[in-house]
Order: sequence, then structure tokens, then C-alpha cells
Amino acid sequence: MGAQPRLRAVVLAAGRGQRLRPLTDFLPKPLLPVAGQPVGGHTLIQLAAAGVEAAALNLHHLGEKIRREFGGAFAGLHLTYSPEEELLGTLGALWPLRDFLRPAELILVVNGDSLCRWPVRRLVRRHLASGASATLLLSKRADPTQFGGGVGVDRQGRVVSLRPDSEYGEVVRRRVFAGAHLISPELLERLPEGPADFVDELYEPLLGRGGRIAALETGQRWYDLGTPERFLKAAIDWSRGGWPARLVRRSWLAPGAEVASDARVRRSVVESGARVESGAEIEGSLLLPGAQAGRGSRAIQSILGFDAVLAPASAVERRLVTPAVATSQPRPQDSVMGGLVYSPLG
Repeated sequence: MGAQPRLRAVVLAAGRGQRLRPLTDFLPKPLLPVAGQPVGGHTLIQLAAAGVEAAALNLHHLGEKIRREFGGAFAGLHLTYSPEEELLGTLGALWPLRDFLRPAELILVVNGDSLCRWPVRRLVRRHLASGASATLLLSKRADPTQFGGGVGVDRQGRVVSLRPDSEYGEVVRRRVFAGAHLISPELLERLPEGPADFVDELYEPLLGRGGRIAALETGQRWYDLGTPERFLKAAIDWSRGGWPARLVRRSWLAPGAEVASDARVRRSVVESGARVESGAEIEGSLLLPGAQAGRGSRAIQSILGFDAVLAPASAVERRLVTPAVATSQPRPQDSVMGGLVYSPLG
């Protein structure tokens, strides 16, 4: 096979993260840490390793924090930024980036709030072999019923349905879109100006006029971080690493974490700057930077958010715990006690 085509990427990083509140009142989704690295950082590192020559990130909610974190280059990958005064949507984000994308022979679009060991090179090979205008990465593991019914694929591995009520061929199975897709440069000529969505404004019309969309189905673990519960599960599972490490690793403790010798930490993640005091019990939980589990406290299937301090001998189960701050408005299902906001998981 010849040299890989020139590949540029757009990492969608502008979302408000409403379902992840109040965590996203402190940081945007692409900066939430997983195993010591921002979610977006995991993606950028992989894009650089896969031969992507440059990447652009669209910005809106807390966008300056993203710009400060990653700077002009990250992991050797040149970065550019596209601030959006109003959210432009997944497809609308590409219109202001037309000049950045024109030199590319292929364009990779990745959701900045997804976590995966992205099979970029396989996606490129599949796209080139198929002759399709676009190629979607689909997860074999995720349950389509949990994601709007999923994407329909025919016997040749082509996408023929993007939603259950719209089919352009025989659907033999449904898979979940796993947050990454390749598009050929000619589709840039069809970009609408203003807010737009890939499915409604590009892919549905493409299928309707007989165009081809290919699929690469992957068994890689893919994580949608759309809710605190999904974020918790993703952080714990990702931190166990790949095979064979995950056979024995149950918890991940950052080098900068403080964990008392008699504390019990099981199937959990303790990020750098977090602290677990004597006699505390942490199970199936995530402690973000600055979080503290007081002496004799218990956190079960919970997230202790940035700088949240769980009082000694107190206990939480299936809760997201964050400090109460003036810039964050608690939701009806939240409880506010002792300067902390307790949000139910699930």
C-alpha cells in the first residue's frame, strides 16, 4: 500500500456538557481527566501517532481553558482553534475551518467527549478500499437500544440507515456510531453555512441521492462520556489499561495521589492531587484532582469532584459530589448540604 494520504482532523470540543453538570461547570468535557490525561489529550496523542498532520478544535463552553491546556501544539501535533459565538453543531463546525481543511486529502472528525483507542489507520484503509464518500466508525460492543437505535449496515458493510425510521437498503444489523468518521474532501463543497448536523444536512441527503457511506466495525472499547455515570464507568475501565495489564489491575492511583496505608481502594481511580485518608473505603469510585475522602468515610460507586471534601465518617453511594459554587445552579434532583452538591448517578 502507498503512503497514507494527507490527513487533517477536527476534534469537536464545543459542547456545553449539560448532562454532565455540575462537573462541566468546572471544566469542559474534553478536559475531564482519565488516568492522568484529559480526555481530549488521549485523542490528540493518538491522532499524532496515527500520522494526522494537524488538528482543529472548535470551542464554545469554557473554550479558553481548552486552548490554554493544549496550546499551539500537543504531542507534536499542530493545533488550530475555531471559537464559536453560537454553537454550530457537528457539521456546522466545519464551515469556518474550510481553509484549514482544504490541503487535506482526507478529513477525520472525532467527538471530543468520546474515549477510544482509535483505529485511525484501519479507518483510512477501509475508506480508501470502499470508494465511499464517508466512512463511519461503529462499535460492536455498544447496545444500539441505548443510543437511539443505532446505525443500520447492509451485507456489504455499507451504511444504509442512520435512524430507525429511515432506510436506504436492507439492514442486516445495527451498530452504534463510535464518535469518529472520515470524509472525502469533495464533501466540503456541500457544507452549509451556519448551524448544521452531519446526519440531517449531509449524510441523509447523501444516502438519498444514492451516495455511499462505508462502515468500519470495531471491537475496541469505546466510551461515550455523556453522563456522570458513563464517565465513571469509562474512567475506571480505561484506567485498567489494555491486555494483559487489565487482567490484574483493578484500581489506578496517580503518582500524585495521597492514599493512607490503611485505606481501602477497590476498583477505583484516584487522580493526582486527590487524597484518601486513614480508614476510608473507596469502591467503584472516581476521585478527581483536589478531592478528599475524610478519615473513615465511604464512597461507593460515586464521583468526588474537583476539590470536593467528603467529611470524616460520612458516606455516599451512587452520587456525584461537587462543591457548591455561585456560578453553578443546582438542578431539582440535586441536594445541597455542607457546601457540597450531591447529584444522583443514573
